[in-house]
Amino acid sequence: MTTSTATTTPAQRVSTLTSDIIVPLQRGYLGDQSHAVGALARLRRGAGKEFSQVPDLWGLADTGALHDRPADGGRPLREDELTRAEDAVHVALTLWALHQQSRGTAMHRPGSRTAPRGLGGAVRQLMPPGEIAEPIRKRFVRAGTAPALPALAQRLRELVLLLRGADIPLDYALLAGQLYGWQEPTGREAVRRAWGRSFHSYRAPQQQKANAAAVSDGIDDITDLTDKDAS
Repeated sequence: MTTSTATTTPAQRVSTLTSDIIVPLQRGYLGDQSHAVGALARLRRGAGKEFSQVPDLWGLADTGALHDRPADGGRPLREDELTRAEDAVHVALTLWALHQQSRGTAMHRPGSRTAPRGLGGAVRQLMPPGEIAEPIRKRFVRAGTAPALPALAQRLRELVLLLRGADIPLDYALLAGQLYGWQEPTGREAVRRAWGRSFHSYRAPQQQKANAAAVSDGIDDITDLTDKDAS
């Protein structure tokens, strides 16, 4: 009897690499290590910009693992997949660096079943318990309806600045994998749905047993929102 071993997807590889890069940099930054502080300062300058627009960042983060054949026997990434992967890692790293600026605690925190850290849940934490803050909701909608990755990166930058001001962390490895999926021909709807689900499912500690009606009244799903909301 033979057993099949699942190979990692490109999105999973992007998530893993992003975590491998951020975790030691974050540790170094919080420990006031000069190389990490300098790296974050350079990365922040790329927030909201395309990878090709910031050659100063080339080589700052080692993305060589994307070019290697996976250890689980999977195939190497194709050229189009490499481009998506590099762009997804770049956007996630630069947004994290912006988020981490001047913060004394880790702004990248891996999510778990008991403590999810998805984008929608983080945005929901910006709002008063049981209420929908319309300006924040509209920013979230604009991100979900971005027409292309550069616009998405810029709109996520606006949300990250709000999260930084409120000391709300985010799982940037998860975000990086979603950014990869968002660039796939049929991936946007799945990513938008994941962000919407994350928004809906978040409960503040004091809300764990509260009725979800307040959230449902405000936003059903990013994919259901109108173009007018995105303007």
